Amino acid sequence: MEQNIRKVALLGMGTVGGGVYKIIEKQKDQMVCKIGSELEISKILVRNKAKYADKVAPEKLTDQWSEIINDDNIDIIVEVMGGIEPAGTYIKEALLKGKHVVTANKDLMAVQGHELLDIAKANNCDLLFEAAVAGGIPIIRPLKQCLGGNEITEVMGIINGTTNFILTKMTEDGMEFADALQLATDLGYAEADPTADIEGYDAGRKLAILASIAFHSPVTFHDVYTEGISKITAKDIRYAHELGCEIKLLGIAKNIENGIEVKVHPTMIPSSHPLASVKDSFNAVFVHGDAVDDAMFYGRGAGELPTGSAVVGDIIDVARNMQFNCNGRIGCSCYNNIPVKDIGETKSSYYVRMKLEDRAGTLAALAGLFGSNDVSISMLLQKTKQGNTAEVVIVTYDVLEKQFMDSMTVISNMSMVKEVSSIIRVYH
Repeated sequence: MEQNIRKVALLGMGTVGGGVYKIIEKQKDQMVCKIGSELEISKILVRNKAKYADKVAPEKLTDQWSEIINDDNIDIIVEVMGGIEPAGTYIKEALLKGKHVVTANKDLMAVQGHELLDIAKANNCDLLFEAAVAGGIPIIRPLKQCLGGNEITEVMGIINGTTNFILTKMTEDGMEFADALQLATDLGYAEADPTADIEGYDAGRKLAILASIAFHSPVTFHDVYTEGISKITAKDIRYAHELGCEIKLLGIAKNIENGIEVKVHPTMIPSSHPLASVKDSFNAVFVHGDAVDDAMFYGRGAGELPTGSAVVGDIIDVARNMQFNCNGRIGCSCYNNIPVKDIGETKSSYYVRMKLEDRAGTLAALAGLFGSNDVSISMLLQKTKQGNTAEVVIVTYDVLEKQFMDSMTVISNMSMVKEVSSIIRVYH
């Protein structure tokens, strides 16, 4: 096999970019054996060249995109800058020029992924994005290739390490949310502005990508219902344990009758489920297919080397395809156009914790109001009593979200209801 050099340009030299550079440099001598050609990072686009001058050969550094896009010797563009712009423009320009692209950009792929994949197809280019979901865990390639013989009906998982770390600390150490978030920030798991993580937006972007691939139908971030963990308390976690459950922030995508469900929210999941044992900053994705049955992918969901591992795996795939002139063989797989359900049209079981006036007939009136909205109660427990106020926990059977929320609107305005403390969906 003819040996040559595949030249790579790296856009960004932050956490992930640094990991990619380290891995490629470490394995430089092995690349000929792995892909049939040498692999060289020839250019790195950065904002401040002086910042990286002691880490990278100065001639590799540039702050000008034009030096990369106009270099016909560069075969592969690796985008690890993040954000929608200028990353989106750079990727489009690269694909239109016939350059192959590897990206770790979940924000961009969750919104513009289908458009970018169409451009890649039109120009016979690879656009690979394994690192956009779940860091170092292989999940996109398995869904497209290894599980290609399956009809996937459900993909769900813990796809945000920050929130899983926070919930683990709340579970194991009894910490309240604010204290666990502060610990996550101190340890570098949470950003200075943690909104994208704790409100479920990060997981929502990843779930949109997974659902599109699993169900072969376009799903964007704007289709995903998101709800964060900031209202979860240590008390809810204790009560969940009494019910035989753990509380996790789950991304849940289902392809069922009448459409696709895509939602991210805190979920009580049975302690016996494999996802219940995923702790700290680890991620896991659980897949159900008609042939494979259940499969789970588990590992590090973020970090310099785990995410760099996924990026380098994609680079190797592109380079191998170039060796055999078969780039573009696996592109967008969205050949369906299945409607995405509004959250109100989805079904779930619900855990409700509330404080009620402690007097005769209160619980009967509450049950009657639920029943008038076709909400059936599976379990009703009185937990504590303080003065004339009793705390109760209710778990419902599966019900349409809009019916449940309609009933809660009425109930929360009743004089006997002092406080609706928590509402958490329960997975069966």
